[in-house]
This record gives sequence, C-alpha cells and structure tokens, in this order.
Amino acid sequence: MIVRTRPNLLTLLFTLRGSILPRVAPKLVGIVAVSCAVVWAEARWPGFFPVSAGVTPFTVVGLALSIFLSFRNNACYERWWEARKHWGSLIGEVRNLARALPALLPDPDAAPQLRRLSAFAHGLRARLRALDEAAAVDGKAPGSDLSGPNATDAILAAMTRDLAGLMRAGRLTDIQFGLLEARIEALSGVHTACERLANTPLPFAYTLLVYRTAWLYCLLLPVGLAGSLGWGTPIVVALVGYTFFGLDALGDELEEPFGTEPNDLPLDAMVRTVDRIVHHALGEPMPEPLAPDGYWLR
Repeated sequence: MIVRTRPNLLTLLFTLRGSILPRVAPKLVGIVAVSCAVVWAEARWPGFFPVSAGVTPFTVVGLALSIFLSFRNNACYERWWEARKHWGSLIGEVRNLARALPALLPDPDAAPQLRRLSAFAHGLRARLRALDEAAAVDGKAPGSDLSGPNATDAILAAMTRDLAGLMRAGRLTDIQFGLLEARIEALSGVHTACERLANTPLPFAYTLLVYRTAWLYCLLLPVGLAGSLGWGTPIVVALVGYTFFGLDALGDELEEPFGTEPNDLPLDAMVRTVDRIVHHALGEPMPEPLAPDGYWLR
C-alpha cells in the first residue's frame, strides 16, 4: 500500500511510485501510434476516414464506458475495504486475547496460546497469498497439528482443544472458556471471510466487457477526432486512454486486496503489528514496526 503525503503539483505530474502509469504505458504507446497513423492518413487523403459522424457517437459510448468503469471500480474498492476491515478485526481480537489470556490462564498455559495468535496471522497471510502455509506457521505454534489441509485453522483448533482441557481440569471455568472461545470464533470468522474474498473474484464477464470496450473506443476515437483536431488528436487520445486503462488496471489491483501490488493491503505490516502485540503480552522485546520502503508499505 502506498503511504505518502499529497505531493506538490510538479511532483504530482511526474510521480511514478504508486502510479498506475507503468502498467498502462505499453497500451498508451500503442494507441498513440495508431492515432498518429490516422492523423497522417487523414492529412494525406482527406475524407479517407468517415469523420463526418463527428464526435457525437464517441461521446455517447464514452459516457456509458465511464459509468461501467465506475461501477466496476466501486465493486473492486468495496472488496479492498472489506478485506481491510477484516484484518482490522483480526488485530482487535488479538488485542482482546492478549489481555484476557494472561489474566485468565496460569502463567505456563498462557504463553503457548499467545504464540499461536502470532502463528495464526502468519499462516493466514501465507494462505491468502498462496505461499507455503505450513512453513509460515511451523515453529510458531507448538502442539498444533499442521498436517491437514488448513494449517491456519488447525491453530485455532489447537487453542480450543487446550482451553477445553484446562476447563475439564478445573483450571478454567466454563464462563471463562466461553469468553475465550468467543474470541477464537471471531478469528475463525475473519479467516473464513478473507478466504471468501480471495476465492471469489468479480465475474470475468465484467473485466472482459470493460477491456474490449476500452480498446475499441480508444482505437476508433482518432477517426472521429483527426479531422477537427489534427495532430492534437494523439494527445487527447492518450489522456482518454490513460484514464480508461488506468481505471481498469487499478480495479485489477483492488480486486485482489491480498496480493503484492503497490496498492494492495500491507499484510506484512499488519502481521508485524500482531507480533508486537504478542511479544508485549509475553514480556519480550517487541520487533520494530515495518516502515514504508520508498512510500510502499508491504
């Protein structure tokens, strides 16, 4: 995620870090080249292209395309924001458990449960990014069976099992067990919600429709502008293409909020926040929070 203050006007025009321009630059070069070819042909053979229709058809199509792009980007941003809220809930539940576990459990029993909270955050990040989940959890969750298909959920299962054992041994009351189990259920809900977002993208037909229409629009636009704008046509087409292709590319990034693109969620930084909470509860030195690297908080 890009974290920076709003730059001044000159910097704003030439900023590339966090900009979508590098991703759409090859497309812009292509449509500008087509625009130049259309303007050259119109200058050499006046009336060769059907420019008599003017820009009215392009205005109508452009308006419809803008509305559809806005709809798709709103849907993608909603996915991004929902993912951020779930990870905020995860951090909040870890804070609740970091306060409750040392207060309700005997000293030897609280530490393993606290370490499992850190392992859960590491495992969930790895699962959402299609990394080696077991390797991310291994060594951080003692006593957890990681051989199943969902190592992250196995951590929560091990927490519930151990807390139930303490309750049966009389070291934890049923009310205290219920309070702690409610927090574990909340973590499981975050886990399930994040998996739903990761495994359910927007319907592919939306992306395909926007992509095709944007390309056709930008490739045909020079035909409607060449007769009236001349060599100003490539500039206008480049601005329109930058807007349409940029919104499309930005929607692609926001649609997958758990990825590693500059505008995706900073899962590494949020996992480090969980580690700091756990280390503080254990009375151990806390790791330093992650800082943005070139305005990019990972």
